[in-house]
Amino acid sequence: MELNSIKPAEGSKKARRRVGRGIGSGLGKTAGRGHKGQKSRAGGYHKVGFEGGQMPLQRRLPKRGFKSHNLQYNGEITLTQLEQLGAAEVDLLALKQAKLVAQIVKNVKVIKSGELKRAVKLTGIGATAGAKAAIEAAGGSLA
Repeated sequence: MELNSIKPAEGSKKARRRVGRGIGSGLGKTAGRGHKGQKSRAGGYHKVGFEGGQMPLQRRLPKRGFKSHNLQYNGEITLTQLEQLGAAEVDLLALKQAKLVAQIVKNVKVIKSGELKRAVKLTGIGATAGAKAAIEAAGGSLA
């Protein structure tokens, strides 16, 4: 084998379509674009969602819902995660260091999911009614 004799595999290279090069090529005259109309023109096409001037679907449908940008600053933690953390006193900084909540979070709330057996003192952290009852039943407190 020589460098000058290397060829690509049979059928791996296909000649590109040369349009508008005469009748004999089979792609002459209209060059595969059909007759007249917007699609046949150079630079003539429409944007995504355009329906020929009819009111497009995304504008016909009603607007619904809202997602507050402040949600990214709220975090939640379960009773199971509190149990696994194993700290007697828990605050926002401790949760961030343990990577239980994101660094951007400003407010944290404990939700009742799982069980808590050890006494935990929470400072600057909210809790749902069920979680509060579970924490106080385990001998912990909220401040």
